[in-house]
This record gives sequence, structure tokens and C-alpha cells, in this order.
Amino acid sequence: MYTPIITGSGVFTPANVITNDELVASFNAYVDRFNSAHQDEIVKGEIAARVHSNADFIRDASGIEQRYVIDKTGILDPTRMSPRFDARPDEAPSLTAEMGVDAIQKALTQARRAPSDIDLILCAASNHERAYPAIAVEIQQLLGAGGFAYDMNVACSSATFGLQTAADMVRTGSVKCAVVVSPEICSAHLEWRDRDCHFIFGDVATAILIERESDGMTGFRVLSTRCATTFSNNIRNNNGYLRRAHDQMEDRRDMQFMQEGRKVFKEVLPLVSRHIADHLDAEKLEAGDLKRLWLHQANKTMNDYIGKKVLGREPALGEQPNILQDYANTSSAGSIIAFSKYSDDLNSGDMGLLCSFGAGYSVGSAVLKRV
Repeated sequence: MYTPIITGSGVFTPANVITNDELVASFNAYVDRFNSAHQDEIVKGEIAARVHSNADFIRDASGIEQRYVIDKTGILDPTRMSPRFDARPDEAPSLTAEMGVDAIQKALTQARRAPSDIDLILCAASNHERAYPAIAVEIQQLLGAGGFAYDMNVACSSATFGLQTAADMVRTGSVKCAVVVSPEICSAHLEWRDRDCHFIFGDVATAILIERESDGMTGFRVLSTRCATTFSNNIRNNNGYLRRAHDQMEDRRDMQFMQEGRKVFKEVLPLVSRHIADHLDAEKLEAGDLKRLWLHQANKTMNDYIGKKVLGREPALGEQPNILQDYANTSSAGSIIAFSKYSDDLNSGDMGLLCSFGAGYSVGSAVLKRV
């Protein structure tokens, strides 16, 4: 058996930023257009009037202040309210593959490795651009990596489930060097015309490099991983290849991101808190042994609750870093962004816990130790 170690991480950040103020101005313009166009139905009580959003509501509800996106103009167009991507020929690299390659190259640079060192690529994400051929195999070809590659999807927990899969393969000796890459174009599956969720998501790609540990390596040793799932419809997206077979499919609200927010809060928070507590107990660790919590970045209130529940106190400044204010929710990539940006300051021997949670429900966690 071998010891898996994370030797590099990388984040691809799109160039376009949408602030809350910009988002609200566009959304409210859409609302005014909608209410004007449907005035008769609203007066008759056949449909409800749409309600304006505001930046204070967004910040108070989520902790989000801005988000990065691949395309900004389409999202902010009140007549469109969705990103606009040019179609690419099959011979051209896909958008998600390009994003993934960028993040992987950053991770390789940090780890001082070359693409030829990689013998496993897992594209672990919520939002895959197509069903097949696998984005992971395309990334493998673009990089010039060897070995094998495949896609996996466990919604917001995809990266941590991917980490467990890669770490287990490294541990058993079936691979020496693995990459878990999570390109997330969340802007394409979000319903930007829905006040309750139009502010939630952003676009990004992350990558982590997991290797077989040897003398002189630096990074984060993967001490233990744990994953769990339980079925729930409270976070759902019904889009897929069967969509064209459905009548009246063009504007079906349930074909985009949907959630029952209150139910999610009520059910996910205790689920995640118990999962982390059980994981630490199984490893004979105390909360005080952890120097850092890298949590899934869905909502600041949720993270604050989990941090306090796990540590038994309010987290100290920097102990449970949030990146929500800058990136918004980036699905599976969120906890990896937090890890990548807030891990360099830890000293040899320091331990932290990486955790994600989301649709499924799914929960994945990993105990990491600085080497």
C-alpha cells in the first residue's frame, strides 16, 4: 500500500465579473418587461407579478457579492437572461476541456510535474458539456497525458468523491499520479429569471494532483476520506437527453436548477455535521486537531453553522475560509478553491478537513495533513 499526497492545485478563473448591483439592474429590467407584457393576466389573477431583487437581499441571503462567468453580456441582457456561447465544430476543443486544461496546468506547475507524469484523469463535476465522448478523455488528449480518464458526477460533491477515488487508486498502486479536475459552467444551468436563485452560481475550474508519496515530497497527505449519499429531490436539475421528447419543453422551469431552500437547510446541515463528526471520531481526531476547514461554498450561513458545530465554537478568522463573496457557488469546485487559496500558510504537521455537500444528497470529506 502507498500513501497518497496532494502535491498541486490550480484554479481557472474566468475574466468576466458580474457584481450584485449589475445583476440586480438586469434582473429588475427583466421583471419590469415581464410585468408589462403580462399585465392583463396579472390583473385577472391568472399569474403572479414578478418581484424586484436587490443587492442587500442577495448578500444577506448568501454572502455572495459577485461571481465570475464565461459570458457576461447574455446573462445581463434582460431579453435573454442566459449566457451566449458560440457553437464549436467537433474538431475544436470543448469549452469545459479548455477550462480544465488551464486548471491542471497550474496544478502541474505547482507540483513540478509534466503531463506525461499523469496516468489518471477524473473529470468530476456537476455540469458536463456533453454525454460522450468523455470530457476527461478529451482533456487527456489535449494535455498529452497517458493512462486513462473518465467523467464522474456527484453534483456538488464530485471533487471530493473524485479525490477519494483517485486516492484509493494511488493507495492500492493501480496509478502513481492522478488528477481530479472540476470544470463548472454553472451559469448555463441556472435560471437567471428566478429571484430566489438568480444570484447563486458562478463559473470556474479547479484541479488537484494526487501522487504516490516519496521522500522529499511536499504537499498534503491524504490521511482519510469518507463519502455518503442519501436520495433527495430538494436539489434537482431535470435537463438531459430526454428533454426533446417532452412536450412544451422550451420553457420548462424544472429543466434548470431548482431547490427547496428551507428543506435543504433543515436536512443538509445536521447531515454534514454528523458526517464530519463521525469521520473525525473514526480517525480518533478531535476538532481541536484541525487547523483549517475547507468547506463547500454554497451559502455563508450554512458554512458558519457547520464550522461552529464541528469546532464547538465560532471559527477564528481564517480558520474556515469563505470564497463565496468573490466566486459565488461554483458547485463541486468551491471547496477546492478554498483549499487552493488558503492552504499555503499551514505548517508541516498541521491538519485540515476538506468537505463538500450537495444534491443527492451527497457528502464527501477528506482529512489532510501538511507534509
